[in-house]
Amino acid sequence: MTIEEHLKQHALATPHRLAIISGGERMTYAQLWDEVERRAALLSNCWAPRKIIGVRTEQSVDFLVHYFALHVMGAVAMPLEHDLPESRFSQICHRYDHFIAPEGVADVLFTTGTTGQSKGVMVGHDTIVADAENLLGAMPFASDQHFIITGPLNHIGSLSKVYPVIMAGGTLCILEGMKDLQAFFSAIADAPGQVATFMVPASLRMVLQLGKRQLQELGHKIDFIETGAAPMAHSDMLELCRVLPDTRLYNTYASTETGIIATYDYNDGECLVGCLGHPMKNSRFFITDQGTVACQGRTLMAGYADEPEMTRQVMHDGTVFTADLARIDERGRLHLMGRNDDVINVGGYKVTPTEVEDAAMAHAVVEDCICISDMSPVLGCRLKLLVVLKPGATLDKRALARHIALRLESYKVPQLYQAVERIERTFNGKLDRKHYRQH
Repeated sequence: MTIEEHLKQHALATPHRLAIISGGERMTYAQLWDEVERRAALLSNCWAPRKIIGVRTEQSVDFLVHYFALHVMGAVAMPLEHDLPESRFSQICHRYDHFIAPEGVADVLFTTGTTGQSKGVMVGHDTIVADAENLLGAMPFASDQHFIITGPLNHIGSLSKVYPVIMAGGTLCILEGMKDLQAFFSAIADAPGQVATFMVPASLRMVLQLGKRQLQELGHKIDFIETGAAPMAHSDMLELCRVLPDTRLYNTYASTETGIIATYDYNDGECLVGCLGHPMKNSRFFITDQGTVACQGRTLMAGYADEPEMTRQVMHDGTVFTADLARIDERGRLHLMGRNDDVINVGGYKVTPTEVEDAAMAHAVVEDCICISDMSPVLGCRLKLLVVLKPGATLDKRALARHIALRLESYKVPQLYQAVERIERTFNGKLDRKHYRQH
């Protein structure tokens, strides 16, 4: 069964159950399925099956109606940023004018492109269901649960949460990002029962900084919070465990190419930084000779759209080979150590910047940071830490260096420190390392 067939099944079995809340709009499963069928009939007069159709993403009921309808009528949905300039939107759509997707492809989703060119990943209907089964089995989702979506629906982080909610017959609560923190807390308070949500680490840090008291007061209603897309500072993990002692807190390993692979509830008493848990039901992973993660199973992409050579570089023999450096512990849990293409070579030593950043984030004055390379014509490559300070704090470079030296080997301690107003991040909270390489 496809996700849309699950939607139809709930529309027939529990027609009056609430499917989506968005702004002032509420739609039951029966109403949602009726709208999807009506829209699919209209769209079938416009496009042929397996055609890739670009659609601007909005945090709305209408977007999800359009998204499901494209699947029902046999087209391939390509969700794009809602504020993408018209010229760029047209350019991307025209790129696939003459490309017919392989049988079974549901979506083309674009990677964030933080370390290179953004790529269009083909995701199959079977993959969507396999991702949903992975999440349902690991967390799980429930029919009487409200799932709050705050992130954009054109990327796997938030879009992949739509699938298990629909399969479970739960309720989606869609918000316009995290700019209105009170709207987020109201969504929790107004839900009749338990809630769950997915947030990138940067959003979780913002909630802890600006709404810790409210989060704690509403903790009894929060079943679980999942995070992913970027490493989470250990100090934030520990604080979230303290604020929400009875809430399951998941750190998930996933990417557009691999699908949803593994997860770890770090509110387990150990709170292991970098741990991403065991493989889920439909997934497997192993570590290559290069120390990177390779993934197998039903959640893998079908390839990059109209890019066979690029696909062969990362996917063959039923395996997607990532650039993520990792290890597997004695209990079979995956531990992420950074990305191979992020490693900085300092005097023959290889430094993973995420280690440095995590150590720095544990310092009392550090609000945010990024570790980058700085080339000197005399000294060669050096580590440089750009730091956003907490309000009222001043940068004591020696004190920060001593703090990091207590936690890491000497060659991992940055030689240069600079206070900055902000750290460049992507829309989903990842450090935009590509930005700093280009500048």
